Amino acid sequence: MPDAHIHGLSVSSETGQVLLATHDGLFDMSKKPAAKLGPTNDLMGFTGGTDHGVLYASGHPGEGSDLSNPIGLIRSTDAGKTWEQLSRQGESDFHALTATKSGIIGFDGALRTSTDGTTWSTVPADFVPTVLAGNPTSDTVLATTPQGIRRSTDGGQTWTTVDSGPVIQFAAFATPAEAVGVEPDGTVHSSGDAGATWTRKGKIQDTVQAVAAVKGPEATLSIWAATASGLVVSTDGGVTFRPVDAS
Repeated sequence: MPDAHIHGLSVSSETGQVLLATHDGLFDMSKKPAAKLGPTNDLMGFTGGTDHGVLYASGHPGEGSDLSNPIGLIRSTDAGKTWEQLSRQGESDFHALTATKSGIIGFDGALRTSTDGTTWSTVPADFVPTVLAGNPTSDTVLATTPQGIRRSTDGGQTWTTVDSGPVIQFAAFATPAEAVGVEPDGTVHSSGDAGATWTRKGKIQDTVQAVAAVKGPEATLSIWAATASGLVVSTDGGVTFRPVDAS
């Protein structure tokens, strides 16, 4: 495993590529050993875009980088090999970041939305999201907070509280309808209605740092988690998890 400071995880439903965004840059975990991609930047916020190979990130420049600090919103169209600066360079470090059908949502101390990644609107929000989770083909977004789940169905413009839901720290969408959530203690929940209601599943027996969910061509749901001791995966809907290396 690369550096223990993990900020994001993405799994491609098309290629199966597993990307880990860390304090020391982006790593392709599908390779043995893990292969470093692109420059060494501290990627605090990280999310996949609408098209295959498109990634968005934010954070701080690494040693020897000529990027502004913070790096604002940057985009890769080649699965993380090269990056371009889009907006808010020197202004925003988006700790929470996700892509929806209608654009990008990020949190840098304020909740902001953008349809094109360059111009931004600020959304009034009475919560601080730990994680923002969306799906590039839907406008439903989940925000995890210590007070519970907040949910938006209009790309982050308005928010409601999911009163019956668990207090989850991490969330991810596999499809527009299927979402997973993980509590701070590792307890896993799944939702079949885009986060409106939740069902408790199993438990990850380690400190979770990032979560991803993917539905492959054969229509099976996989839940991935980056933990303090390595990557684990569930192929039974979150009931059991096994180390990825043990496949």
